[in-house]
Amino acid sequence: MSSLAKRDPYAINDILDDLFKGYWIRPMRLFDEQPETQMIRMDVKENEKDYTVHAELPGVRKEDVQVTIEGNTLAVSAETKKATEEKEGDKLLRRERYFGKVYRGISLGQEVDEAGASARFENGVLELVLPKKAVTAARRLTVE
Repeated sequence: MSSLAKRDPYAINDILDDLFKGYWIRPMRLFDEQPETQMIRMDVKENEKDYTVHAELPGVRKEDVQVTIEGNTLAVSAETKKATEEKEGDKLLRRERYFGKVYRGISLGQEVDEAGASARFENGVLELVLPKKAVTAARRLTVE
């Protein structure tokens, strides 16, 4: 059977082929909408003294980045805003860049010393150095 042969429009194999063709190759979006929240991609490294986090935030200004540390939980959020630069006669053909809120929360293996933490933002990458809190030995209470 050649590839130019007429297909049966009711054959289940042909319907499924059409339905899933390219599904795994590109993300499926209805009506060309963007998801409400994107997840931030991160690399997290650990050594004896601290955690180092590199988070990708392309198109984000450092003023729009928020970092929250609570115990051993790290939360990073930001917002990318759409710059409207439309000229008369221009027609938008395709919009793929993401505009909106991004968020990522992770749990680390040990509590973080917030006072010693530092953050640096350069070329769309947020770098966090999060010192570990000193582990204190368990204290035994005397029951009276």
